[in-house]
Amino acid sequence: MDFLNRSNVSAGSANLTTDKDVALHCGASLPVIFGVICFLGIVGNCMVMYTIMKKTKCRAKQTVPDIFILNLSIVDLLFLLGMPFLIHQLLGNGTWHFGAAMCTVITALDSNSQIVSTYILTAMTLDRYLATVHPIRFNYVRTPRVATLVIALVWGLSLLTIIPVWMYAGLMPLPDGLVACALLLPDPVTDTYWFTLYQFFLAFAIPLAIICLVFFKILQHMSTSVAPLPPRSLRVRTKKVTRMAVAICLAFFICWAPYYILQLVHLGVQYPSLAFSYAYNIAISMGYANSCINPFLYIILSETFKRQFARAVRPINRKFRVHPSTTDGGSVSVRMVPEGAQQEPGSREVLPSNVASH
Repeated sequence: MDFLNRSNVSAGSANLTTDKDVALHCGASLPVIFGVICFLGIVGNCMVMYTIMKKTKCRAKQTVPDIFILNLSIVDLLFLLGMPFLIHQLLGNGTWHFGAAMCTVITALDSNSQIVSTYILTAMTLDRYLATVHPIRFNYVRTPRVATLVIALVWGLSLLTIIPVWMYAGLMPLPDGLVACALLLPDPVTDTYWFTLYQFFLAFAIPLAIICLVFFKILQHMSTSVAPLPPRSLRVRTKKVTRMAVAICLAFFICWAPYYILQLVHLGVQYPSLAFSYAYNIAISMGYANSCINPFLYIILSETFKRQFARAVRPINRKFRVHPSTTDGGSVSVRMVPEGAQQEPGSREVLPSNVASH
């Protein structure tokens, strides 16, 4: 969410009727689009988090991909939590009604989520490189403990990166005594230029270059490798996880590229038109949509995740068989034994005519 650029977009004087139509259409459709993205994204990411945590609690330890995907879902969920405030601004013509403290928190949370997502994807790509190119040599590095430390480092680095947001997010006066939430940079002309480049390189360009280089090395290794390979089942699983990592990274950069491109274009546009504002909001919606589609990529591309999700949401369905036991007083009591349990020698199964179900 770029409060400064969005709140400062002004309309051109030419073709006034068309601009009004664009503004009305934008104001009517974008809140609906954002609402759908917000709902689907929150449901989808909660589903992913529940599935992975249920697996960890009931059956097995978290794997390295599990840790990265879980944290990516947490970041996507935090990012989507800022959408209701964006929808409220769109419906209120850009005005902010939640105070200066919430303005700073939401703006910082939004910026931090963008950067953390990018850094987690970069870490996932490096993990895929080690798993594919050096599956045995660096196996001691690819552990849940190391992955957790990497996630902590990513969060710390991101919080340092968004220090300008913490410093300059605040309320900007509007006509009629209203206020907007914006980045109030000391020198708007010069500082906006440098902040846009700062954000572009740290949150998009540099991670994109690293990810492209690493995946190129992975493909190069897979096409030329003649070294002994690990067992076939491990190779198949590594290939599937790598394919999912590629799809997640591609989705991220395809969804966010229009936003960052328009950010750079905006530096050279002194008086953006309403059409530009409309395109800018569409680019923002694509960025939010990325946090919405990630859970569905997991479901489509990962058979393992499908099975884990089915186990997580499946209600406990146990069939019982009834075994009689005699008490000291000679009366018969009923024992409920789960189906598949081993019977004691000499016991006989009894099917009573009426058994109360609990």
